[in-house]
Amino acid sequence: MTDETAQQRRYKSFEDTHQMLIELAVGLIADRGIDALSLSALARAAGVNRTTIYYHFTDRDALVAAVKLWSSQQIVAAFRPELPRQARIDYVTRFVLDNPAIMSLWIEDFIAPGDIRASYPHWDALVSGIGTSLAAAFPDEPIDAEVYCVMLLTSALIGPRVFRHRVAPDLDTEATIARFRQEQQRVLRRDGIADD
Repeated sequence: MTDETAQQRRYKSFEDTHQMLIELAVGLIADRGIDALSLSALARAAGVNRTTIYYHFTDRDALVAAVKLWSSQQIVAAFRPELPRQARIDYVTRFVLDNPAIMSLWIEDFIAPGDIRASYPHWDALVSGIGTSLAAAFPDEPIDAEVYCVMLLTSALIGPRVFRHRVAPDLDTEATIARFRQEQQRVLRRDGIADD
């Protein structure tokens, strides 16, 4: 084995371990809440010593930042262009419903002061694409694509939780997803964003 191959394996092992630790942290947050997350709790859950955890995360804040980044990546994954719109809507709605504690962290960042691009790196592309579609559908009306996109993201990322907890707590996940899919597609068609 060459030194380069050994080094690649070591980096792959580091990345695999890092990803596993983030996913364990997500599980801890889901099971016990964000306040229960600590580097020691993560070490116990992973079956490793705290030194290993410190090798990956300098402190609890770095771990929480990694979890927030992971959640953003999961949400952004829904917007891959090869996915049909229905699959995107279903993916986001399911993620929001299945990960309430993680979404609480994400929502905190979403509403906190600062540039939205830090939490949502594809913001400019979303605004541009939506703005183009709205301008084509409503050429005689001034459209504020940024405000429209804020409303769109808010309804997609907060709406399912409000609906589940405050409107229809007895409705199962699949029925909730179906209702959100139907209404979101209707709104997008109405606004000239989608024709499917």
